[in-house]
Amino acid sequence: MSSTELGTAFLLAVVVILLVCRAATVLLRPLGQPPVVAEMIAGVLLGPSVLGLLLPSVEHHLFPAALRPVLYVVGQLGLTLYMFQTGYEFRLDRIKPVARSAALISAAGSATPLALGAAVTWSLHGSVDASPPGIPLHVTVLFVGVTLAITAFPMLARIINENGLTHTSFGTISLAAGALDDAGAWILLAGVVSLVRGSAGTFVLAAAGMAGLVLLLAALVRLRDPLLRATERLSHEQLLLATILLVCLFAWYTDRIGLYAVFGAFSLGAAFPRSPRVDEAIEATAPLSRILLLPLFFTYSGLNTDTGLLADPALLMFAAACTAAAIAGKFGACWAAARLGGQPPAVALRIGTLMNARGLMQLIAINVGLAEGIVTRSMFTVLVVVAVVTTTMATPLLKLWDRLDGGVPPVPEEASAGDRPRTPAATA
Repeated sequence: MSSTELGTAFLLAVVVILLVCRAATVLLRPLGQPPVVAEMIAGVLLGPSVLGLLLPSVEHHLFPAALRPVLYVVGQLGLTLYMFQTGYEFRLDRIKPVARSAALISAAGSATPLALGAAVTWSLHGSVDASPPGIPLHVTVLFVGVTLAITAFPMLARIINENGLTHTSFGTISLAAGALDDAGAWILLAGVVSLVRGSAGTFVLAAAGMAGLVLLLAALVRLRDPLLRATERLSHEQLLLATILLVCLFAWYTDRIGLYAVFGAFSLGAAFPRSPRVDEAIEATAPLSRILLLPLFFTYSGLNTDTGLLADPALLMFAAACTAAAIAGKFGACWAAARLGGQPPAVALRIGTLMNARGLMQLIAINVGLAEGIVTRSMFTVLVVVAVVTTTMATPLLKLWDRLDGGVPPVPEEASAGDRPRTPAATA
């Protein structure tokens, strides 16, 4: 396919993707699902699971193989910009009051699903095609455990934003715990990839790179005042350009060290100097990433998913076992850790609900596993099912907890007392 043909195919694909995503959003709204979930499901509908099954020639025409890397690259730009905007709204000064709870929740929400996922895979591997030829079983077992330990950090952030939960105590704790959770999970994933490649270099690079990222962010915070003075000398276009360049540079760095681009973008946003002019520049990028670019990334993930493989009863049973382990390990463990950390029942339930969503980050991780030859296509499909089920649970459960609390949401974080114990009435 020539460059001209590829450009034409891309424009048509964008039209189809945006229309299907919008239709899915409208159809799923009565079920309480936010646009982020609708876009993920729309991606599955446009892939081999539905469109490819019903109209394979149409799917091939709309999304030829040469076009898919383009969708990935353009979609990743949108995801990176969105996570920078989310980090900018997050603010580092919100972490300190909830640091103990976030660390405890992150540790429990990582270790428990990892152990349960590994145990399920080890016990049922003989009934399904889990490991590709030449891949030791323990590598696949570890990989499945790591993917179940992941929280859908970008989707978690978007669910929190779209439901107006950014300034609630449980929203802040969940974002902080999700960031810690996924940073650790990606370092573990780098370790699994190192086992496959027979080298410890991937793991060492991720761990050392994380330390380097912390130093860069600390320097950025210390230089806040000089940077703000510099922004006053720039025009709006120059400030916007400088911001985008920094976002791409930080995203490139974290991607190269194996922690994925979104962590660099989010971290930069959290440490970025704030002023009305910077607010204006960042707001200018929001519609482009949210409306146009993000749906392309979700669609790319859906194009790699084939749920028709679940026709095998043994694989379907394995998918159900993995889903149960994922929910018990993440929702249950995070709820218990939140209660242990002094959070009241209403807040703990919502933290467990938000942390249980895996969505995009798990899709990214399992695509890494597929590319590295760690998992089979069947295992890939099972893990996609886990991602979809656990993510679609989030918003309906949040609404259920609100109804059970009498329709009154928990207090904002400004009215909370950080890690100090609260009464249920104080947060209901």
